Amino acid sequence: MTVERAILLIVGVVVLGSALLSAYHSVNWLWVTGIMGAHLVQASFTGICPVVMTLKKIGLPAKAGFA
Repeated sequence: MTVERAILLIVGVVVLGSALLSAYHSVNWLWVTGIMGAHLVQASFTGICPVVMTLKKIGLPAKAGFA
């Protein structure tokens, strides 16, 4: 698994998890989805993502994301 695929997996799990929690527990869980979306927009402009930096530090290889 590469960093690019791992970050897609992590973001997908967080968004689906918060959507399910908002449906079955509390609507306040949608804040997690909103914050994740805002972070994705910010990361696309700055290139800074703590999760990506962590995945690189644990040794996952980086390749072109959608080549």
